[in-house]
Amino acid sequence: MSDAVSVFMHPSPKIRRVAVDRPWVWLAKGWDDFRRAPGASLPYGIAVVAASYGIVAALAWFESVYALLPLAAGFMFLAPLLAAGLYDASRRLALGETPDFAVTARALGRNPEHLAYMGLVLMVFNLFWTRVALLLFALFFGTPSSTVRELVDMTLFSPDSMPFLIVGTAIGAVLATLVFAISAVSIPMLLDRRDCTVWTAIATSFVAVRENWKPMALWAALIVAFTGFGMVPFFLGLAVTLPLIGHATWHAYKDLVVDAEPAS
Repeated sequence: MSDAVSVFMHPSPKIRRVAVDRPWVWLAKGWDDFRRAPGASLPYGIAVVAASYGIVAALAWFESVYALLPLAAGFMFLAPLLAAGLYDASRRLALGETPDFAVTARALGRNPEHLAYMGLVLMVFNLFWTRVALLLFALFFGTPSSTVRELVDMTLFSPDSMPFLIVGTAIGAVLATLVFAISAVSIPMLLDRRDCTVWTAIATSFVAVRENWKPMALWAALIVAFTGFGMVPFFLGLAVTLPLIGHATWHAYKDLVVDAEPAS
């Protein structure tokens, strides 16, 4: 059997069904990991906050503030990969180690080829969403906004704001659901198992979401809520909410995948 065929034929692990309210347990375990390893957790959140300020400053400089909303929404597509070091920190804590930022920052090196493929898949989704969002903005408003105030006025208080928000939210929700389905446990799985392929990880993640659609719907809603709350205070909240969600995602993976050691 060729290598290409064997990649697709690689059996996916079985999935464990969990209670609807299980995501709250994942959050509690994620918070515990955050408290146990702040030196490996906070730097990720702080880096995202700093990058957010840099992006806003660049958009303002180039008078492209209208791209702020699609980029902020697109962050949800790339966040699962950005949190790879947080998954590794939780993995090391479970092994009795004391992780630090320097070690977890090299987490992508555990399975670089297939993590790179996963990053490419997420990037394609992000680029597609960004192009669609910018096209919608042009169709509804025509002239791009050059300041944050103009952006707020156009998207919230103009006659076209409601149709724009409805259509944009509907399209974004479909894309976000697809991304969530393929990435809910795939990246932690690729970190945990160096012999795992991206196709096996994606298939496992999709089945995990399908078989546990109620708890995973709650989990998706919690991710959106915590990320949104983190962005509201000028992105400062992401310094805490991003590490929290990252650590909790590791525990979601451990709960959902049968041949991973189940969480207590």
